Amino acid sequence: MNSGTHPQSARPTPLKREDFIAFMEIPTRWMDVDIYGHVNNVQYLSFFDTAVNGWYVANDILDPANSSEIFLVVETGCHYFSELTFPTSVTAGLKIEKLGSSSVIFRIGLFSADDPETAAHGRFVHVHVDRISRRPTPIPEQKRKALTSLTA
Repeated sequence: MNSGTHPQSARPTPLKREDFIAFMEIPTRWMDVDIYGHVNNVQYLSFFDTAVNGWYVANDILDPANSSEIFLVVETGCHYFSELTFPTSVTAGLKIEKLGSSSVIFRIGLFSADDPETAAHGRFVHVHVDRISRRPTPIPEQKRKALTSLTA
């Protein structure tokens, strides 16, 4: 996968839709927009969270209210390239960069409407933990199989 970085530069560049495997539409909301007229930067991480957890739920990996094991974010980051606005639908692209024994590193891209390049992209590191103890626990085979579908 394209790392989103030019060879002579440490500055990331936008990624393309083909750099991702699964997609989710997320509408922007009036409340997402700040005084500058664009979606505020903190909302981008909310879109990351919505995309990843929505994918977990859709693929029977997580029942947010009842699962005995959950995923906690331990690291996140975002590179911004162009503004998202209201009213626009954001397409979140997902791909797993690394699947460890109890962790998952997602690459997430946010596309404005039908734009071919990311308005922003970043990473989201989740650790699979016991809901009560909050201690890491190995990702079970059933969940691992579903997660592997995003590593191609």
